[in-house]
Amino acid sequence: MEPDAYGNHSAEDIAAAVRARSVRAIEVVAACLLRIEQVEPTLSTFAEVWGEEAVRWAGAVDARVDAGEWLPLAGVPIGVKGRHGLRTADALVAAGCVPVGATSVPGPGTAWQTWGLGAHGRTVNPWRADRSPGGSSAGSAAAVAAGLVPLATGADGAGSVRIPAAWCGVLGLKTTNGRLPSRDRTGLTAAGVLTRSAADAAAYWRAVSGDAPQARTPVSGPAPVTAVWSAGLGFAEVDAEVAAVAYSAVGRLVAAGVVRLSPGHVRLEDPGPAWLTLRTPGADPAVARPVREENDRRLAEVFAEAELLLTPVTPNAPHGHGGPGDRYSTALTWAFNLSGHPAMSIPAGFGPDGCPVGLQLVARRGAEPSLLSTATAAEYRAGLRSRPAPLP
Repeated sequence: MEPDAYGNHSAEDIAAAVRARSVRAIEVVAACLLRIEQVEPTLSTFAEVWGEEAVRWAGAVDARVDAGEWLPLAGVPIGVKGRHGLRTADALVAAGCVPVGATSVPGPGTAWQTWGLGAHGRTVNPWRADRSPGGSSAGSAAAVAAGLVPLATGADGAGSVRIPAAWCGVLGLKTTNGRLPSRDRTGLTAAGVLTRSAADAAAYWRAVSGDAPQARTPVSGPAPVTAVWSAGLGFAEVDAEVAAVAYSAVGRLVAAGVVRLSPGHVRLEDPGPAWLTLRTPGADPAVARPVREENDRRLAEVFAEAELLLTPVTPNAPHGHGGPGDRYSTALTWAFNLSGHPAMSIPAGFGPDGCPVGLQLVARRGAEPSLLSTATAAEYRAGLRSRPAPLP
């Protein structure tokens, strides 16, 4: 079995092949494990690899398929965020996914949760080894970008899915806060996923939410959705190079008829102090209420006029493993952990440093299907899609 046999295949394509029995789940997982063994000493995206267990679980999937059970994600190898991530993957396993390991998360000394610590050391960005992949879903994003798995779970408390997705050039979905189970006492963290295609993100959403499948967006497409662009949400300073790449992607969406820009303006209060208050043990959560309520009011005004809010994912390019310094990479993401809106990072292009830049799509609460259909149209009609990372 060649280690690259399924590295560039989507989750949907793998599942279709396994259901048709043109390939066995155990073959797909064996190739995946070989690829991980080959690349992991360089990237260190996994904290643990569950080789024997994964092969056994794959055999069980093949048995379910042979028995006539229809599995929407049959035989799809996945990474789960952190050593305890398997607890949150029940719906994916029920759909036929095969967890192959626990992806890396920040360890001791990781500044601001900005990079992961895997079994072979620090997790590196597949596009530039001297840059962070982002965090805290660091290993999940890097593993997907590297083609080790087509899908990996994440959790997003301040941007922890969207930031690594942006910096690794993949898609990252943060679901509506409270829509899926979360162990976070503050309510700031929402479940999410990292994939290389909108179709795979949609397959994840169907598996975990129970939503019925929707038809794929045709190349011709429906009428454009209304959207508002904001480079800094009214308070954040964004590097010119990052803003330019993200806005260029917006231009491609407009030119392709995917979105229609509305002239609305977005001016939020800086959510940082409120977020930090809610995360500080013993702090009075009432202190965060005024900012939260005011931003909720302003976002309600935005979404009364538009279906989507578009921003860069981060105000800065990927930094080194020393940390972000005195800048918050979360400046444009954590507002939507406070508000609970679903949000998604899609590939926007590349900065002058050769690293990917992400475009953030934010929708009304509960409107994950709108995000996913827009991301699908962005791929098919505007060419905004994930590209294979240059691997060893």
